[in-house]
Amino acid sequence: MPNLVPAGALAEVLPGSTLGLFASPDLAELVVLQRCCWVSEAIVNSTLDIPALHETQDEVLAWATAWTTLVVRAEGRLVAAVRGRREGMSWEIGRLMVAPDLAGRGIGSRLLAVIESLAPDNVTEFALFTGAKSLRNIALYERSGYRLIHAWDPDGPGHISGAVFLTKLRTTG
Repeated sequence: MPNLVPAGALAEVLPGSTLGLFASPDLAELVVLQRCCWVSEAIVNSTLDIPALHETQDEVLAWATAWTTLVVRAEGRLVAAVRGRREGMSWEIGRLMVAPDLAGRGIGSRLLAVIESLAPDNVTEFALFTGAKSLRNIALYERSGYRLIHAWDPDGPGHISGAVFLTKLRTTG
């Protein structure tokens, strides 16, 4: 699969890092990073019922290869990741994760912008979920133009109990 990451984005996520598409050798580190990142979400949201904490390597491999999944490496270490995929006219974004020791440096915001840039041209909105009590995540998404949607179907496909849904209209430059 060709590297779909825009050349200009390569140095923007984290100085000295590399940004690329997920490859199978990334799997073990991606599983560890995911669990590490979602422990704090479990604490903040008072629940262990978060799919990211329970997925097997095979399940992570399945979504990492089915979605457009980006990974960031710094000094050889996998330190951040995100995924995106088309759902109708939306570009669904998920599993935005940054190693806890690197949080707060703008890596998540920059990685969010890169995954948005990879959406197909005819996508009209971006959509994502986060924990209802994940105020830091919600603030990041709102700074990036997302708005909380309170009128979603809690029994709809892909809904996670205790999660909120955010969307952002795609603007053309």
